[in-house]
Amino acid sequence: MAGRPRGVTVIALVVAAEATALLGAAAWYGYELATGAPVLSFWGAVFTMALLLAFSAWLFAVGHFLFRGYRWTRAASLVAQIFVLTVGFPTLTGGLIWAGLAMLLPALLAIVLLFDKRVVTYASRTGGSAAV
Repeated sequence: MAGRPRGVTVIALVVAAEATALLGAAAWYGYELATGAPVLSFWGAVFTMALLLAFSAWLFAVGHFLFRGYRWTRAASLVAQIFVLTVGFPTLTGGLIWAGLAMLLPALLAIVLLFDKRVVTYASRTGGSAAV
């Protein structure tokens, strides 16, 4: 193999940027909770913050292992991009054009690259196989 395709690097960066955005949202959410922002359910808000942190950690792991060439990360990346599309499209059509485009364009780019033959070939490592 000639090395890591650029598409893998781009997808890993998109996934890492999404993970960073979720981490930022969790931090903002935590700040709002700590400063006494009104919520309907305190424990519901804590649960939501925990989900944001868990999804952020998951996406960081997906980006890392995709960069290393693991097979399972392609499916995880695709699912993450579909979730981003389900949030980004209503954001765009709801009038927040820049925020919607900031979600949609990287997600669409990642989806297209996930089906690139070089990416599929590179990201074919299983748990017990040697590094590529």
